[in-house]
Amino acid sequence: MAVTEAGCDLTYCKMRGIVAVLTAFIKERKMGLNDFIQKLVSTPHICQHAEVNNFLKIDQNQNEEAEADDLKVVSSPDRLLPSSRIKPCDFDYLKIIGKGSFGKVLLARHKESTQYYAVKVLQKKIILKKKEQKHIMAERSVLMKNIKHPFLVGLHYSFQTTDKLYFVLDYVNGGELFYHLQRERVFLEPRARFYAAEIASALGYLHSLHIVYRDLKPENILLDSQGHIVLTDFGLCKEGLEPNGTTSTFCGTPEVGGPAVAVETAPALRCSTPPFYSRNTAEMYSNILHKAPVLKPNVSNAGRELLEGLLQKERGARLGAKDDFLELKYHSFFSPINWDDLMSKKITPPFVPSVSGPTDLRHFDPEFTHLPVSSSLCSDAPHVTSSVKEAAGAFPGFSYGPPADHCFM
Repeated sequence: MAVTEAGCDLTYCKMRGIVAVLTAFIKERKMGLNDFIQKLVSTPHICQHAEVNNFLKIDQNQNEEAEADDLKVVSSPDRLLPSSRIKPCDFDYLKIIGKGSFGKVLLARHKESTQYYAVKVLQKKIILKKKEQKHIMAERSVLMKNIKHPFLVGLHYSFQTTDKLYFVLDYVNGGELFYHLQRERVFLEPRARFYAAEIASALGYLHSLHIVYRDLKPENILLDSQGHIVLTDFGLCKEGLEPNGTTSTFCGTPEVGGPAVAVETAPALRCSTPPFYSRNTAEMYSNILHKAPVLKPNVSNAGRELLEGLLQKERGARLGAKDDFLELKYHSFFSPINWDDLMSKKITPPFVPSVSGPTDLRHFDPEFTHLPVSSSLCSDAPHVTSSVKEAAGAFPGFSYGPPADHCFM
């Protein structure tokens, strides 16, 4: 009898293992198909090809039932999402902690697990009006690749309703680096080195995936409650760029722009103002293109060499042009950094934000936290208009959830 029970247990464990492998395989294939479809959709001239058009229609028909779990059908506003899928009302929305062109970021608590998350809620019709679908889907794609790096914000879920998109992200409440830099005016070199190293490792990881960030600035760099860097906001990322590839899109923030998009924040960490700053935007662009950076005298020789290397006008002569992140990693400025310890978060941060717990919002702008939280976040019965109908199915493949055994751990 004991042997029979042991045999059953072993068979059961094997079956569970097989099911887990198959589930992961199917999920990976489905994610790959979704990414492939998004690339097709974002390339209009390919979509006009008859065979591609038919393929997209077939895929749309096959996915109607699955997408109905994520989208409440406009003609049936009372239809409920299955209880096994994440939905807006699974959260208590506590405070607004950020605001952007397409929506808001809110501190939210998952009702069942009581865990805290930052939930980014975007209005579909605004995205469509500004023709920004491609950037939103790029952000989702990049977020799904961030799970392996400690200094990139992580995505737990993405889901959608008829009129909104939801990103459920890591909640980070140590404040923007911009907030701390503005308050302290300048960081001493050891602190700047620590932040620059964590930022560089995050960018190096993205570059290894052929992703260019393109909007690096102190406002998009957060500190967690322990004082580590968390890079966020991936809407301007460019995917699929080979090591020698270039991109000609004009994007980012002029004030922190340098000759290379991937290095613009490093000088700002050590100096009270960006090295090319001018109130006159045209003059600032001219400074970026033609003037040598003016560095403060309190920068060390190694720091000066690093900054001058990053800010070279000639692309081929710029630090990182040949071996990317490795050139920074082995630069003398970073010689005090043990990179293995850095990645393991074994290096004690030089500054720890003062926060008493997850609901401590002292490092968020009161301009946001004082705003009322809308009750419509849990409602998916908007007034049905032509723009709502258009928006309802405009983001196929947006929804994402981890394997069942990883849900809200």
